[in-house]
Amino acid sequence: MTRRHTRPLGWALAVGAMVVFCLLGRWQLQRMHEKQHLLDAQVAASAQLPMPLDRALAAPGVVHRVIDDGRFLPGLVLLDNQMRHGRAGVKLYRPFRSERGAVVLVDLGWRPLPADRALPEVPSPPSPVAVRGLLAPAPAPGLALGPVFNAAGPQRWLASRLHTDALAPVLGLPTLPARVLRLDPALPFGDERDLDLLPNTLPPQRHLGYAVQWFALALTVLLVALVLEWRRRRFPR
Repeated sequence: MTRRHTRPLGWALAVGAMVVFCLLGRWQLQRMHEKQHLLDAQVAASAQLPMPLDRALAAPGVVHRVIDDGRFLPGLVLLDNQMRHGRAGVKLYRPFRSERGAVVLVDLGWRPLPADRALPEVPSPPSPVAVRGLLAPAPAPGLALGPVFNAAGPQRWLASRLHTDALAPVLGLPTLPARVLRLDPALPFGDERDLDLLPNTLPPQRHLGYAVQWFALALTVLLVALVLEWRRRRFPR
């Protein structure tokens, strides 16, 4: 293949690489803004008075402090592949209905799994009960690979991601909001938990750093292509 033919191919590869790097940089910036918005919403919620669940679900914004009374409904969702203290485990979720009729999945905390991955026996929490905590978006699903959930016993499901639209029918509910109630760790039931909205994930600043790296790679490819083009014109064969 002559240089006259390799030149268009080289530029096509360079442009393709620059487009891919810019798209990856843009995605990192989007993740940065999403996470920063979530953290800002948590700060704003901390300055607000707690509200009943139905009001929190209807209020503008994605994060709200909640205090309410109600009952836990039948059904247990165990969210798989949840890391804490360097150990793998599951997060436990149960549907909860407030006295005013609002329904949401409640994050009851994290429990480690043994080496054989035997799922734990989880006793039902007290019901009726007063709850308080933080209404926030459900955990990010990550790569959507495989089924959303598999049956793990009577009224128990092992989920790979918390897809509330898919979980609502098996829990016998018409709908479920895409947010969950993260229980106050001080409440005397449930498992180990906190109110960290970005557990086991990158902070916004790291996403910005990765975005800069991707854009820098795109710029590097452009500079290399321009230098090669200049040399071709300066020293023709």
